[in-house]
Amino acid sequence: MPGVEQVEGGVYSRTAMTEGRAGVVRIDPRDRPATGRARLVLGLDQDHAEIDRALGSDPLLAPLVEALPRLRVAGAWDGFELAVRAVLGQQVSVAAGRGLAERLALRHGEPLPRPAGGLERLFPTPEALAAAEITGMPAARARALGALAAAVADGLVIDERQDLGSARAALLELPGIGPWTVEYVAMRALRDPDAFPAGDLVLRNALGGISAPALLARAEAWRPWRAYAAMHLWTAAVPVNP
Repeated sequence: MPGVEQVEGGVYSRTAMTEGRAGVVRIDPRDRPATGRARLVLGLDQDHAEIDRALGSDPLLAPLVEALPRLRVAGAWDGFELAVRAVLGQQVSVAAGRGLAERLALRHGEPLPRPAGGLERLFPTPEALAAAEITGMPAARARALGALAAAVADGLVIDERQDLGSARAALLELPGIGPWTVEYVAMRALRDPDAFPAGDLVLRNALGGISAPALLARAEAWRPWRAYAAMHLWTAAVPVNP
């Protein structure tokens, strides 16, 4: 998201509030040992050898695991930000969702006192978005963002410490947030290794265009690592540039 985060030379940098100050944090995957939120952002909170063994036993996933061993589910620096971006990405291309997020940050994010290169502003806070008139997108999506922001400002927490069932239920109660968005948030912010957005069109097409219920039935063999199976299928469909 331009202005908020960037990757240069394999290092992820982003704006954030740390110890009460607005600034820039940098996460280098080559650093050892990674600690704190860096471990979550890099997806280091699971036994990847065990995951590879489990998923590699499935004939469909075996070649994908062999091609990309230790594939991670990236975490999120902030659960609210991740949820906002998931809503913005509903039924649009990745590029379109990124553009919406960039404009949202430009209009409602607090500028850094000292910009660093292309990093110049914080992602909007829940309080800021709850009070804002959100424009530049369909009205239903703007209402969904406002409701999400208001819920988080009122105490809803979206991170790995939450009870998975309660967090899913709270998110599903919000307007404009359905099962796909909840499962994507569960994968990356709630850190549920078994989260699985069965309605995802790319995942369904990966198995010949089957229905969501049929995909769920097929994915039973991937428990409790369905989030990692989804990552393999997504990456095979849309390879990520190194």
